[in-house]
Amino acid sequence: MRLMSAATVASSLVGVAPAGADPQRPQSTSTAYVDHIDKIDDRRWDVFVYSPSMDRVIPLQVIQPSEDSVTRPTLYLLNGAGGGEDGANWLNQTDILDFFADKNANVVIPAEGMFSYYTDWVTDDPVLGRNRWTTFLTRELPPVIDSKLGTNSVNSIAGLSMSATSVLDLAIEAPGLYRGVASYSGCAQTSDPLGQAYVRLVVEALGNGDARNMWGPFNGPGWREHDPYLDAEGLRGLSLIIANGNGLPGPHESPLQPRTPQSPPLQNQIAVGGAIEAATNVCTHRLAERLHQLNIPATFDFRNNGTHSWGYWEDDLRASWPQLAESLGLSE
Repeated sequence: MRLMSAATVASSLVGVAPAGADPQRPQSTSTAYVDHIDKIDDRRWDVFVYSPSMDRVIPLQVIQPSEDSVTRPTLYLLNGAGGGEDGANWLNQTDILDFFADKNANVVIPAEGMFSYYTDWVTDDPVLGRNRWTTFLTRELPPVIDSKLGTNSVNSIAGLSMSATSVLDLAIEAPGLYRGVASYSGCAQTSDPLGQAYVRLVVEALGNGDARNMWGPFNGPGWREHDPYLDAEGLRGLSLIIANGNGLPGPHESPLQPRTPQSPPLQNQIAVGGAIEAATNVCTHRLAERLHQLNIPATFDFRNNGTHSWGYWEDDLRASWPQLAESLGLSE
């Protein structure tokens, strides 16, 4: 069987009901607001929030606790390179709905952000458009979510692959917003040659965008300003969980494992997904050394096997939940 191209496989690996108007919608477009909500069921809502900085409505997949008599904290959960737009997302690829059925937290998953690194771009891109994700996720969205869901304003954040870098950068950019950060299979470095190559693979090879529109000229100050490895001091005081495999086939490469329509062919998951995970493994070991040098506590889980694929990220979320729950003020 002919293998798919590396870019095609990497894209698959790295991750409507009638609307009712919201009575709280403001007249001014200078403030974020809920445009409308599609209630899938009592626990699952699709919430559409207008972003002034991006001047468009952003879809969010929201999971709520089964019992809502008291206010709850919020876990922001980011998708990979596809931003969830390609169908390869937390809801389709994992058992997250069942897993959070007995958890006392809201889960908010942006359903856009393809190839954006969930950051503020310095200029609009001809292909990828306007991206002001740092502004949206750290300033515009939290007050809207807190108000609409009646939260207790306690937040943590987690992400995989592309967004495993983003969640570290977002936490540094918004001190005090998050109490816990979980990063699965990412590369914390963005300004060194390996880090830049990884970013350009996502933005340019997969997304057909121009990464210079994101953080400016290559090797310039913008790339260093968004490098969690260089800015690791900003992670001090956070509850940190970082996980990575080594790229070797593991249990989720078994032919007996169930696969979703969004999953790549198994041979590609092994070959391309293995190579990507081996590269992020190098990045993650460097981050571990950096945090150790700075005496910043962090939990690292270096799995003995595993490729860059959803089965392992589902496992990572489950394994890191006790620490994330603690960061949110919950008992497991």
